[in-house]
Amino acid sequence: MTAHLESTLVANLQTAAQQAGLTVLSIDTGSDFNGHPTTRFRLATTAEAPAERTLLLELSEAFDFHKPELLPEMTTHLCEAANRLRNPRPDAYVTLAGLPVSFSDFAWPFHRSTSGADTFIVHGTLHLEDGTPSPLHTLVSASMTVTFAEIVPAPEQPYAETFIYNAVGKTLDRGQLELLKSGNRQPVPVTTRYYSRWQKKFLFTETNDAERLEYLLRKIYWLSGVLGESKPVWIADPRDAQYLNTTEADLLRRAGDKAGEGLLTLEGEFAAATPALLARAPEYQAKLEAALNFTKPQFNESMRSGHANM
Repeated sequence: MTAHLESTLVANLQTAAQQAGLTVLSIDTGSDFNGHPTTRFRLATTAEAPAERTLLLELSEAFDFHKPELLPEMTTHLCEAANRLRNPRPDAYVTLAGLPVSFSDFAWPFHRSTSGADTFIVHGTLHLEDGTPSPLHTLVSASMTVTFAEIVPAPEQPYAETFIYNAVGKTLDRGQLELLKSGNRQPVPVTTRYYSRWQKKFLFTETNDAERLEYLLRKIYWLSGVLGESKPVWIADPRDAQYLNTTEADLLRRAGDKAGEGLLTLEGEFAAATPALLARAPEYQAKLEAALNFTKPQFNESMRSGHANM
C-alpha cells in the first residue's frame, strides 16, 4: 500500500468519525484471514471512554473511497455506532425469539472461501448474555454468495456488519444455530433471499405492531434492566428496524404506545426499564428457555431406540 493511499484512508476515516461525533483513539495495523494487512481504528464518544464502550473498526489496508457512496455510508455507519456506544452494552442485541446475545471477534473484512465454494466468508462469535457468566456461545461462519456480494458497496465491516448480524439473528431464531459450551463453527448462509431488488432493501422478518412493541420491551428488559442497571438503551436503531422490516420512526412510536405505559421510561430515542418491566422476569426467562430449546437438535425417541423402519 502506498503512503498516499494510507494517508487518504486515515484522513477520510477521521473526517467521517468527526462528523459522527466520535474520537479516533488509536490507529494500528492488523491482518485479515489470509494475512493481508489491515488498518484497525479504535473509536469512542470521548477520549476517556472505557474499553467496553469503544468501537473497533477494521478495514483492508488497500481500501479506498473510490466510489462516491462509500464515504457517506461510512459516516452513516459511524453515526449509528455513536448512538449504540451510549448503550450500557453496545455489543449486545436481542433476537425476535427472545435471546439476548452479544457479537464479538468478527474477523473483517470478508475472505474468499477456502473450501472451493464461490462465496465470501467472515468469522465471528455469538455469546448468550442472560446476566450470568453463561458459557453458551456459537462460533459462526457467515457466507455471502457472489451474487449477494454484488449488492454490497464493499466487502468491509461498515457496509456489511448490520445485515450480517441480522442474518445471524434470523438464523438463530429459525433454530439453525445452536448455543454450546464448545463446538465447531456453524454456517450462516447469507443469500439474496434477504434482499429485495425491487424495493432495494434488506428483508429479514415481517412483524406487526404488537410484535414490534413486544420486541422493544424484551430489548429494554434485557439490555437496560438485566445487563444495564436500568440505564437507557437506543430504541431507534436502524439495525433493529432492518431486522423487523420497519422504520426507526415506527420503533419510536411503538415505544410510546399506551400498551407499554409504566414498563419503560422514554427520553428522546432512548428508553430504560422500570420496576414493572423487571417484574416480568419469569415471562422473559421462560421465553429465553423456549428459544434455547428450539435451537437444540430434536431427536425422534423411537429412532434413538432403534425402532425406525429402514
